[in-house]
Order: sequence, then C-alpha cells, then structure tokens
Amino acid sequence: MGTGRKIIISDAICLVLLVWFWFCLPAKLFVSPTSYVIEASNGQLLSASIAKDGQWRFPAASAVPDKFIKCITAFEDKRFYSHIGVDPLAMIRAIRVNLRAKAVVSGGSTLSMQVIRLSRKENRTLGQKFIELLLSVRLELGYSKQEILKMYAANAPFGSNVVGLDAASWRYYGRGPENLSWGEMATLAVLPNSPSLVHPGKNTARLIKKRNDLLDKMVRLHYLDRSSADLAKFEPLPGKPMPLPENAPHLLSRFRSESKVLGLSTNRITTTLNYDLQLSINALLKRYQNRYQANDINNVAALVLDVRKGTVLSYVGNTYQPEHVDFESHVDMIKASRSPGSTLKPLLYASMLNDGFILPHTLIPDIPTQISGYTPQNYDLGYDGAIPADLALSRSLNIPAVKMLQTYKYQRFYDKLKRLGIGTLTKPADHYGLSLILGGSEVTMWDLAKTYMGMARSLNHYNEYQGKYNPADYDAPVYFQNNPHKEPKPELTGMLDHGSIWNTFNAMEELMRPGEEGLWQQFSSSQRIAWKTGTSFGFRDAWAVGLTPDYVVCVWVGNADGEGRPGLTGIDAAAPILFDIFRKLPAGKWFETPRHKLKKMLVCRQSGYKPGLQCLDKQEQLVPIAGEKTVLCPFHKLIHLDRSSRWQVSDECEAVDQMVHKSWFILPPAMESYYKVKHSDYKTLPPFMEGCSPQSSNSMMEIIYPKNYATVYIPIELDGSRGKVIFNATHREPGAKLYWHIDNDYIATTRSFHQLSLSPAPGQHTLTLVDEKGERLIQQFTILEKENDK
Repeated sequence: MGTGRKIIISDAICLVLLVWFWFCLPAKLFVSPTSYVIEASNGQLLSASIAKDGQWRFPAASAVPDKFIKCITAFEDKRFYSHIGVDPLAMIRAIRVNLRAKAVVSGGSTLSMQVIRLSRKENRTLGQKFIELLLSVRLELGYSKQEILKMYAANAPFGSNVVGLDAASWRYYGRGPENLSWGEMATLAVLPNSPSLVHPGKNTARLIKKRNDLLDKMVRLHYLDRSSADLAKFEPLPGKPMPLPENAPHLLSRFRSESKVLGLSTNRITTTLNYDLQLSINALLKRYQNRYQANDINNVAALVLDVRKGTVLSYVGNTYQPEHVDFESHVDMIKASRSPGSTLKPLLYASMLNDGFILPHTLIPDIPTQISGYTPQNYDLGYDGAIPADLALSRSLNIPAVKMLQTYKYQRFYDKLKRLGIGTLTKPADHYGLSLILGGSEVTMWDLAKTYMGMARSLNHYNEYQGKYNPADYDAPVYFQNNPHKEPKPELTGMLDHGSIWNTFNAMEELMRPGEEGLWQQFSSSQRIAWKTGTSFGFRDAWAVGLTPDYVVCVWVGNADGEGRPGLTGIDAAAPILFDIFRKLPAGKWFETPRHKLKKMLVCRQSGYKPGLQCLDKQEQLVPIAGEKTVLCPFHKLIHLDRSSRWQVSDECEAVDQMVHKSWFILPPAMESYYKVKHSDYKTLPPFMEGCSPQSSNSMMEIIYPKNYATVYIPIELDGSRGKVIFNATHREPGAKLYWHIDNDYIATTRSFHQLSLSPAPGQHTLTLVDEKGERLIQQFTILEKENDK
C-alpha cells in the first residue's frame, strides 16, 4: 500500500471521527418528563405538579443562583471555568487518592462530565466512561459554561424523588433557590454527590460534616468570609420534605391541558398573575367559603383581569381543599359551564342600543306575561307596569328583559353572543328561545369575563384608534408572559359601538351596592364600578361581574355538583366578594365619554322614546347614533275634552269648536293598572261624557292573564283536588263593572278589582268580557289535560 493511499485512508478515518465527534452529542440531552410549573409575574412559585415518572423535576430555570454556582464549583469542580470538559489535574489527584486508599474514595469528574453522565442511561463501563469524556469536551464546544451549569442544576439528583435545584429548594426549604442562605445552599450542593444523605433523622452527622467542609473550602477560595461560614454552620438541616405551594392549582391544570395548543417548548411558565393579589384573593375566598359552608355552599371562584393589558391578574378556580373530597374543590369553576342567570342582560341592552331598537330610557312593559307557554317572573314577584330600559337593567327585572328579547329576537341575540365569544352555545337558537336572557343557556366564567373585558378594552381604545374598532379587543385574556403581541388592525365598525357600551356601563353603575343602601355615591372615595349580578334557576349559581377601565372581576358562588341552596343569590353571596376584591385593586378614573359616537337628542321625558308631535315635555340626552332609527313615542296621543276638561268627548256629543284638544300620556290598560300604583303623578284618562262612546273598545279594557291563545296547565293540589287559575283583567274606569263569560256561559261580575279564581275543563275556551256600556273583549285560551301535554 503506497504512502499516499495511507495518508488518504488516515485522513478519511480522521474525518469520520471528526464528523462523529461533532454529531455525537444528542440535540436534546435530557428527555425525562418534567413537572409542570407556573410562577407569578415576579417569579414566585405558584403551583407545580409531579412529573409523569413520579419525580419532582422542574424544567430548567432561566438562571442559576450565584450562591449555588460558587458552592457547586467549590465542591465538585473548582477549575470549571478554565477546563474544556476534562480536568487532568483533578483526574491525577483522584487516581493518587484512590490508590493510596485502595478504594474509590474520590472522583475526577468535572461538572460537564457529570452532565453527560446524568443524561445517559447506560451502565458505566470503562469504554462508556471514555465516551463520556469525549462527549464532555463536545459539550463544552457546543454550550456556554452558564448553559452547562443550568443543565446540571436542573437534572442533578437531590435524594428521594427530587431532581434539580429548584425542586430541591422548594421540597426541603419551602422557598426558591434565590432565597436560600449560604448554609442551606451548601447543604444542597453536597447532595448530588451523596443523595442518600438527605433522610430525616438519618446520616445527619455525615451531612453536617460534608456541608461544613464545603463552607471551610469556600472560605479558602475567598467565596465566603469566615464569620459568615461559621454562622452558616449553625443552620439546621432540612427535615421532612415540604409540600409545594398550591396557590393556583386550577391555573396549573389549565396550563397542563392547554400546553400543546399553546405551542410552548417548556412545561414552565411565568404567568401574568400578581403574586400578592393571588394569595390575598385565595385567603378572601376561603373566609367566605367558611361562612357559606354553614348553608352547605362549598365552592367559590374568582377571576381578575387587567383590561389595559388583556391579561389575567388572579385566577382562583375554586377554594382548593383536597382534604375535603366531597367539596369537589378540584373542579375549575372558571372553565365550568354554568347557567349565567341575569349576567347576559347588559349584553342585550347594549345590543339593542347598538342596533337602534331602544334609547337608554325607553319604557319597557313590566306586566304579567305568557309567551308560548313560557311565563317569566320578576325576582320580587311584582310588576311596575312600565319601566325605563336602563332602570330595568339596574334592577335586573326579568319580564322587561324577556319583552326586550322578544322585540330584538332571540335568534339575533344568539348570533351576537356567539360573535362576542360565548363558546358554550352548542345547541340551535330555538333550543334556548326567550329563556336565553334569564339563564336558559350555559356560560363559563372565562367567556363571560372575556366578553366584558372586550367591551371595556374597545371603549378604552376609542381615542387611540380614532373611533375605530379592533376585533382583537375581544380576544381571550392571556395568562402567561412573552405571549406574541398582535398588531392592532382597527376596523370602521365593531360588534358593539362605543356609544352603546358607554351607555350600558353607566346603567350598570347605578345598581345599589350590597350593604350600602344606595348611599355609596355620597363618598368621593368610592370607586365607580359597572357591575351585574345573576342567580340561576333553583339557586344553583350566584354570579357577580364588575368592571372599570382598568379591571374586570368575576365571582361565582355555588356547589360544583350543581346542588341549589336557599339564599344562594348573586346579590347576597357573590356581590360582597366582588366589592371586597375591588377594594384590593387601585382605584382609577371612569371611562372617557366617546362624544363622537354619541348624539345629543331630544327625548320624551315620560316615555324615553324619540318624541312625536304630541310629546311636549322633552329633555336632551346623549344617545348612541343608532338612536336615530328608533320609533316615535307611541304613548303620547291627542285627546278631545269638553270645555271643563273633565270629560272625554267625540263629535257624537260635542261640537268640534267646543272641544279642548290636549296631549295625554296613555299607557295600554294592563301597563297602566300597575304603573299608576307606583307613579302617583300618572294621570288616567277622564271618562267619556254621557252620550259619547270610545272609538275603540279594546283601549278601555285588557285581559292581563291569560293572554290571547295562551296555553294553561292547572296543577293538582296537595289534597288531590284540581287547582284553579287566577284570571286577571283591567279597565280604564276605576269603578267599572265587568261581566265574565266562558264559552257564552255567564261566570261572574267584578267591580274595580277584576280577578277571578276559576278551574275550566281541559280543552279550548272562549273568554268574553263585557262592561256596563256593552263594550266587549273576546280572547281564546286552552286548558291542558295534564302537564305532559305542554
């Protein structure tokens, strides 16, 4: 074989070895599963879970504490910063010591070699040790010293099932490594060399000697002064491993379930949560839960969002008490689908303002109502007859809300909710119907808070986006840092316009706060808050959601298993917590008025409608621009009176030139009968003069219940007898007599107070009312055979 060929072969062999050397190091050294870890925005540990293999192994931290670097290099590798993965001097010293002792009592491994050893699972034969030596050199060529230290600190064994400095620090000392003393850090630094030393009550003397020897060595290396080292020697050794913090266990579970979707490369995140606020709200909810537990109410949850940044400040999915299994406190109620009660009412109010259906003070009917067998009731079981839309919202009246949704159409509102981000509407709109506005659907606290945050963000950005709308304002809040920032892309129109949102928040601000008797506005220190409560059917869910330009707070109280409890209402159970949380938050200014998205409009003072020709008493209001599309006032009408103005007249009984023409505020009879009870200034129509008859009989009387074509079920009483239905009617003339007939059979006569308790037979019936002047009103209704026929 020629010399040239030998050179070529040797060069090829060298090249192959060089290529092997360069690619011999795996792209990812450590593949063992790690714990899921979440930290507060200040880096404090909130919660962590054990890894899949049963080890407490945190993902590598962003930095290794300087104390640990000094301790571990002094103990394991004092020439760490000067060698290239192998320390010949240390190896010669180890060989000499071991030969003298005739046993392996000292190793010459560098930290780089230990990193390689920790990453490999093979049995350490002589050949494997040689390969580890080569890999250590390759490691030094591919990684910085700081990166090698991070790998060592994250993967070194610290006894029992604890791996890595972070996990060891929390398990043995109950705090992060950056907060450890010299004595504590020196103790942890000697453990990877002998992990079995850390057994409570065992090996104490050996562990103390190793720690103290290290402290003395650090003094010799000038890492530590003598007095500090001597004081550190008096520090106690760790005892039984401590439980890790559980300050945000539900957010940890959320992160675990969403980590793949989020596309993060690590199981460790720094969240946006405010550490002190999270702990404070945890304690607050626990106090309330202890109080509510007397009423068998076991679960409380709260979510606090930063409106300006679109981030989560506090996430308490439940009052976490794993020791009480029956409380089901592991359930994250922020993610749970629950009935929203009345918390969607502001969204309907805003939508109707936005689409030109109402003005802020438009009168809405509040009378006994039955729609296709559905009979909503107000919480207080009373009726106002008619009430301004904003007051109906602030008082959370159910019947006006149903009347509004009937006008707006539940299909349209259903579509609006889905566009706003309510993701739990999984069935068609017809499945929910009008009950959609009274908690007939489901919603999560996350979606509810996200929607209100979107509205607040949209209003906050009014000036910044020059009156335009950014769809990203309604994006889900972010709970971890370093989330990619979306560039705003403002559009000319939004889901809800600025003027409608502003009017809605002002209406929500008017609610009477619990325990303050409506006097809160007298105190200049009181923070302005738009808020709404909700209570689900059967007292299963109590809600309170509140917002300012800076924060959204959402609170839920109830039982995770859905059990209802008497007294579990939004105003009594959730609202006090809401305001206690707001007291922990800095107060700020109220929303700026979006003047270019509002219009000064004359509005009928009594009806809240756009004034017609007969509306003489007007007032100026700031209303959304879409208010121009609303209808004219239907309640102000021109009536004709005699000269004394005591009687209504017509051309049948009075000459036209003798009449007095007046504008009159006239509500339909059913609305009037309830409205005048609460409004002493309401003027009923004068009666007609003898010889004059009203042009429309229906304007004089009205059947309040049952409505025309209503379907009625008569229940069976406790004693087994058939129950009765209350028939209710009204007449404009206070002392009028009404003659009641069912299917042409005379039933009874009523005067002034027109109610009858009846039990008609099953089937279709005709109800006829006749007054003293012979005017009649005829309606149809159906009595069901049994409840299942409904």
